[in-house]
Amino acid sequence: QVQLVESGGGLVQTGGSLRLSCAASGRTFSSYNMGWFRQAPGKEREFVAAISRSGGSTGYADSVKGRFTISRDNAKNMVYLQMNRLKPEDTAVYYCAATLKVRPTMVALYDYWGQGTQVTVSA
Repeated sequence: QVQLVESGGGLVQTGGSLRLSCAASGRTFSSYNMGWFRQAPGKEREFVAAISRSGGSTGYADSVKGRFTISRDNAKNMVYLQMNRLKPEDTAVYYCAATLKVRPTMVALYDYWGQGTQVTVSA
């Protein structure tokens, strides 16, 4: 079991930046691959970014590639999502997630989820 708590969401103008944080409980945080997902009203939850256990490998959805950066600090049990050049279509609830599965880019592959944090990008 791992408990995840997101923070850092808020209201930002188009072109602005936000840094989301995910705090994880437990002593086995470094065993998990971590991901960020987002869900807008009326839409399915979609993959945003993922990072491997050591932080050595990352992956991104095409829609955010080049704008978002995922990182982690295993010593602090933290995962981050730096979001730059934000667009109105980035507006969604953003979720942090954890899994023991490799190469996880799908919702169904993740076992643990945070409560989500709202990101709103105004035009």
